[in-house]
Amino acid sequence: MPYFDAASAAPLHPVARQALLAALDEGWADPARLYREGRRARLLLDAAREAAADAVGCRPDELVFTSSGTTAVHAGIAGALSGRRRVGRHLALSAVEHSSVLHTAAAHEAAGGSFTEVPVGRSGAVDPAAYAGALRPDTALACLQSANHEVGTEQPVAEVAALCADAGVPLLVDAAQSLGWGPVAGGWSLLTGSAHKWGGPAGVGLLAVRKGVRFAPQGPAGERESGRAPGFENLPAIVAAAASLRAVRDEAAAEAVRLRALVDRIRSAVAERVGDVEVVGDPERRLPHLVTFSCLYVDGETLLHELDRHGFSVSSGSSCTSSTLEPSHVLKAMGVLSEGNVRVSLPVGTAEADVDRFLEVLPGVVAEVRERLGAPVAVSPSPSPAASLVVDALGRRCPIPVIELAKVIGEVPVGTTVTVLADDEAARLDIPAWCEMREQEYVGEEPADRGSAYVVRRLS
Repeated sequence: MPYFDAASAAPLHPVARQALLAALDEGWADPARLYREGRRARLLLDAAREAAADAVGCRPDELVFTSSGTTAVHAGIAGALSGRRRVGRHLALSAVEHSSVLHTAAAHEAAGGSFTEVPVGRSGAVDPAAYAGALRPDTALACLQSANHEVGTEQPVAEVAALCADAGVPLLVDAAQSLGWGPVAGGWSLLTGSAHKWGGPAGVGLLAVRKGVRFAPQGPAGERESGRAPGFENLPAIVAAAASLRAVRDEAAAEAVRLRALVDRIRSAVAERVGDVEVVGDPERRLPHLVTFSCLYVDGETLLHELDRHGFSVSSGSSCTSSTLEPSHVLKAMGVLSEGNVRVSLPVGTAEADVDRFLEVLPGVVAEVRERLGAPVAVSPSPSPAASLVVDALGRRCPIPVIELAKVIGEVPVGTTVTVLADDEAARLDIPAWCEMREQEYVGEEPADRGSAYVVRRLS
């Protein structure tokens, strides 16, 4: 069964498995002890730290291992903010950061701090000048991911790092998605990563803090990992994480070329074969293994279930697949279509035949879901156009509000409007996206007794 969700968790690399099994026999003792077993464990831990630091591009004494990538983010942000509390309590971050960063920012604000989200364009990248504009005299820390976890867009880290350095603000880079493909360029100050994103075992993260960065670890003091990651080290998992990071880096150059070609095939074939689809993210400056697209008139949850039934494991940022009933914050920040969203992230070693079969299956699956939902095949003008219409889609989830809009847009004269009443949060994103795809005018959102009224003017 083809697994196409490496951005969530990559399959365990064979080198990680071998290292894990070996370390279970050799690295079970306390590396802080001076007897033989402890010294042997310390040698394994030191070797793993050196290997990971070499891959990150920092000194071994600047890097600590944590219990997860999320823990590394939380500890990194909290420690940097506390270390620079005399400067101020302002935090700058992009609008498309991982939820671990956003949740930390929200907790910081609740505790009396403040933060600014820097917007992104439709490609998902920040404008370095806009990011620089968010830096203030009281900014204690800036955060910017190296590459986006949902659409694959690489961020201009080097440019932003230079601007942060000019402003005297340290930059924390969440490199979870990109670290397996190469080091992060630029003068970053702190960096985090997560082993299960590159084929290491789950439950291992890393946090690098450059010398000279003011950093005050939060929480009760600990004796291990420079006091920045309390608790007994999971040494076998750490050894496996470091070994697999070195292994995937050795394969990265050749595999990136191969997977980028497969992703290019998906990007072009989806647009040609499916129809009414928006491929999102930067087409060039992106991770080599990841592509995201959204399909009009499709229920994302049903689409994922149908693809799973055909043997394909993929992910989605559609609100139809989330417990919050809200579209992905990344797609929302980009202003792109969210309904029927599919993220394909190919693991190392993905076979071309599996990609070919996915592209054969996908059009039929999308067509079947659209037919099941009663989506319009084509919009044809009504022989006797009606005046402006109001469509009541209250209580109906995506993609129904957009489907109902598409069904009636041809019934009103050019220049008049259709108003869609909807209380599904996704409509706020998907109706403007539909207008852009269909070259109709999105007039705007108006208050309503329930939900909101979205007004669309027919242009053609």
